[in-house]
Amino acid sequence: MSDTHTRIEPRRSRPLLPTDYGVPDVEEGMVSWSWAVERLEQARNYWFSTTRPDGRPHAMPAWAVWLDGALYFDGSPETRRGRNLAVNPAITVHLESGDQVVILEGQALEAGRPDPAFAQRLAAAYEAKYGASHDYHPSPATWDSGGLWVMRPRVAFGWTEFPKALTRWRFGED
Repeated sequence: MSDTHTRIEPRRSRPLLPTDYGVPDVEEGMVSWSWAVERLEQARNYWFSTTRPDGRPHAMPAWAVWLDGALYFDGSPETRRGRNLAVNPAITVHLESGDQVVILEGQALEAGRPDPAFAQRLAAAYEAKYGASHDYHPSPATWDSGGLWVMRPRVAFGWTEFPKALTRWRFGED
């Protein structure tokens, strides 16, 4: 279930915006990928945006954990989000802050049954994050019959100060 190639540092650059936005054309001021990962690991709520089969958008907050370079979230395939992803796996996920921004774009796919060692790590990550505060205590067998999704970003954006720190990260061949 773990994918070691996603641990490689993504390519960092500035996104293209109209000149009037004032995005610097130098690397100075951009935020690091490790900064984004720290926020992804610490976030409590994530906003998931998917597209309905008729093209209308759908956004909903939910819990997730960042583990081994991917965002894992659970939920029934019968939810609106799950039904949308079954038709179109394109997804955007962002954290709650509009000041300490991290946005992920990519595809979310059903992860299938995780291998036992990874399921143990995943359950422990959820327990550490949501156990005490929300009484969520999944066991490693929680996802044996489905309901686990994985999102590996294709591109991500982040900033601490717009537009000075505006940063884009690209993963893989994009």
